[in-house]
Amino acid sequence: MNFQRFFGPHLRLVGMALLWGASWPAGRVVAQNMPPLAAASLRFLLAAAVLLPWLYWAGGMAGLRQWSAKRWLGMAAAGATGVFGYAAFFLMGLQHVPAGKAALVITLNPVLTLALAVWLFGERLNRTIALGMALAACGAVVVISHGQPLALLQGSVGAGELLILGCVVCWVSYTLIGRWLLTGVDALSATAVTSTMGAAMLLVASLVVEGPAGLQAAVLGNATAWGALAFLAFGATALAYAWYFDGVKALGAGAASGYITLVPVIGVALSALWLGESIDASIVLGGGMAVAGTALMNWGRRPAAAVHVVAKRTAVQS
Repeated sequence: MNFQRFFGPHLRLVGMALLWGASWPAGRVVAQNMPPLAAASLRFLLAAAVLLPWLYWAGGMAGLRQWSAKRWLGMAAAGATGVFGYAAFFLMGLQHVPAGKAALVITLNPVLTLALAVWLFGERLNRTIALGMALAACGAVVVISHGQPLALLQGSVGAGELLILGCVVCWVSYTLIGRWLLTGVDALSATAVTSTMGAAMLLVASLVVEGPAGLQAAVLGNATAWGALAFLAFGATALAYAWYFDGVKALGAGAASGYITLVPVIGVALSALWLGESIDASIVLGGGMAVAGTALMNWGRRPAAAVHVVAKRTAVQS
């Protein structure tokens, strides 16, 4: 048996999950030491500096010249939601919310994406998927409400939780836009172009909202913050994307996306180890429900070829 051929894709997908899980404590470090919009723009400018040459050497640049105006418009919309909106809410939310908690709230992504795909695109559900969606949603509610779901009815959700929910809204929008407007675009081209567009949007927003002083503060940030930012750009974006894309090619999108279930667990564990964040009962209970629900959704999707979400577009989720 060829060990590398058989186990290589699985090992790289585990590495991808580790990198995406680690993006939450890394993002927390960046958010506490740099202006969020400036830091987000630098992250994706650095990522684009890797992704664009990669696209060039892969021969993908020639295909961009053949794109229609509608496709470029779709790319701009995807960049505005999946990069600009998501990255801005990601770092602004992590200024207020512990990284481990934020990582668990993001388990709402596949739930809302699939729910809207059923409504907009006629995706089909089975009982296993529906049960997984309900379990994951309930788990996320337990985490957001600190174990007191009824408190949500009294408007007790904090600003940090609302900002992280903004991440969810942006990512769901990004995924559905991709399903609607970007059919037929390969994952590398989509990620490279949307990352570049999103970086430009973030840079403009930073200069308008935070001013040149914000960008200067980010550039002059301490070594710890820059190390975390470099990890987000090169590790959690470019390298994790490469490993995920390799897993999709080798194992298929369904099997590869199953590894994403590990991301919130790793995010909570690394946040506790790296940042010393506490893990209370609501995190354990709600997180366990959310992760189990996500795993159940992935399990239910396997036998149903018709049920699929655009998993390959999760490259910039963290």
